[in-house]
Amino acid sequence: MSDWIRVEAVEALLPSEFRVVWDGDTAIAVYNIDGDYYAVEDRCSHDDGELAGGELHGHEVECPRHGARFDVRNGEALCAPAYEPIAKFPVRVEDGVIWTRDDR
Repeated sequence: MSDWIRVEAVEALLPSEFRVVWDGDTAIAVYNIDGDYYAVEDRCSHDDGELAGGELHGHEVECPRHGARFDVRNGEALCAPAYEPIAKFPVRVEDGVIWTRDDR
């Protein structure tokens, strides 16, 4: 289990925005959705493409390559062509800073 990784100051990550941080060789996309923060692996389970930058639809991120959708709250795959979930990671806010980590 790794140490917590600093994402961004709370005021710098506005609603509907995201940041990608790295925990070792794992890219983690952290989303602000209406003031709540969610972190998932920035990797589509269909073809390993990046998810960050894909359109947000509520709590769903759409893969920009083939249109698969994932729920950022739990990593669940919501439609084809993805059938496997993506990893979800913990998020904490401390002293005005957002943190995450790959806790697998």
